[in-house]
Amino acid sequence: MNIVYDFIVKGRNGEEVSLRDFQGKVLLIVNTATGCGFTPHYEPLEAMYRDLRSKGFEILDFPCNQFANQAPGSAEEIRNFCQMKFGTEFPQFAKIDVNGENADPLFAFLATEKPFEGFGKGLKNAALNKFADANNKQFDDKAYIKWNFTKFLIGRDGTVLARFEPTANMAEVRKAVEELLG
Repeated sequence: MNIVYDFIVKGRNGEEVSLRDFQGKVLLIVNTATGCGFTPHYEPLEAMYRDLRSKGFEILDFPCNQFANQAPGSAEEIRNFCQMKFGTEFPQFAKIDVNGENADPLFAFLATEKPFEGFGKGLKNAALNKFADANNKQFDDKAYIKWNFTKFLIGRDGTVLARFEPTANMAEVRKAVEELLG
């Protein structure tokens, strides 16, 4: 598999969803959690979605509970939280693992295409790196994603163009999406 459109994922209710359904769109694929320090990222993500959807942009939200149990709810509880607190309208999929033996193949692919390069400089980022390393030791060489709200930017042709760690400035993420939309 060389492009994102080759993957089939599970919808929020367990149904199979082909990512070919999103072919020709600019995608931002995100692993999320409802109880994370980065959960407020839902707000700028939703704003970006509302502003840019008509230009061919989609956000694909994959809840994950592998990082300090920060997404413990059911699919319905997670969806209700996101809609009530942040008004999210973008597609949300089934809760998945992004690391380890049961890692969703989509996220293993994304992380292989754009590997982790660090959280950036600064004390907060160094602290997150230390915490993430401790959390991810259990996954050995299959620790593909370092923390919640890792974002992958996908071009209209299905190729993985960029990876944004949760520490990335959301204005920079939006700028990259807007440039791609033209």
